[in-house]
Amino acid sequence: MTLVFRKIGVDELISPEELAAVEIQQLLDQSAFSNSYEFEKGALTMIGTKLGDEVPFVGKSVKEAATIFPNVHFMPIAIQRKGTQYTMIPRGDTVFEAGDTVFFITLKAGVDEIQKLSGKSNEPIKNVMILGGSKIGINTARDLCEKKFNVILLEQNKLKALEISEILPDIMVIHGDGRSSELLEEEAIESMDAFISVTENSETNIMSCLMASSKGVKKTIALVENMDYFHLSHAIGIDTLINKKLLTANTIFRYIRRGDVVDMTTLNNLNAEILEFIVKPTSKVANYRIKDLDFPRTATIGGIIKEGEGVIALGDYQIKAGDRVVVCCLPRAIKRIESLFL
Repeated sequence: MTLVFRKIGVDELISPEELAAVEIQQLLDQSAFSNSYEFEKGALTMIGTKLGDEVPFVGKSVKEAATIFPNVHFMPIAIQRKGTQYTMIPRGDTVFEAGDTVFFITLKAGVDEIQKLSGKSNEPIKNVMILGGSKIGINTARDLCEKKFNVILLEQNKLKALEISEILPDIMVIHGDGRSSELLEEEAIESMDAFISVTENSETNIMSCLMASSKGVKKTIALVENMDYFHLSHAIGIDTLINKKLLTANTIFRYIRRGDVVDMTTLNNLNAEILEFIVKPTSKVANYRIKDLDFPRTATIGGIIKEGEGVIALGDYQIKAGDRVVVCCLPRAIKRIESLFL
């Protein structure tokens, strides 16, 4: 099908539903964290987590934390203070506080390190309940079933439920209203490791996730259309909100950004973006050490992918042509950052 479209001049096909299904899978794979995103098939990974009082680097600056844990494989790239909507790009003197939501760029080895330091456990997810037989629900159920998850799908429309049961014979499809606490209890909601609500109604998705959370489900994911809800997710007790328009926009933007942007994502709940650039021989950053760059304070280099391998690059690292540089920045710094990679 893709080859047919390329013949008529279409380079890429984007499916918002498929993007959302992939996002859900990734969130389940990194169940200890509220956000995750992979660059170059995991050469670098972005993860977000909330810091508790027991985290050993709470009360210490970024520089102090780096001294205490010199062999770690991750870099903080953005912080949201508890109870605020203020996004901070951390510097050496930025102090970690309890309640901060911190986003890190990490190597594969660093994922376990962050889990250990933050006191989070990446408990295996096996039993998943999905509310809504939408395209996203069907795609997610199919993908999870192929990975040997135990999946229950709830669909309110009887005819649609029957159709889904024929399409996905290995999945338990139940006709019923997933907003009913009685139905959820009948289907042993308390035994579920994750609850995913992807109906066409944002409020239904939020309320059903809250209900699942109250029944002891540790991982809840809700599909929402209204971006304003993103700022409320953790405050109201939902692990993660996803928005297919945002996922689609992220995918499209990488084709229209300047400076050879090859990937990008927007951080949930934060007014910040992560961009991945390919360094050209003519780029202004080429052959410079990171500490010698005229980089805006509202941006930071989280890591570099060199010949397919991730590198947590510090100040002495010299950027070379061909490097893929992952940058986190606030919106007002984007144009300036792009100009450095032209």
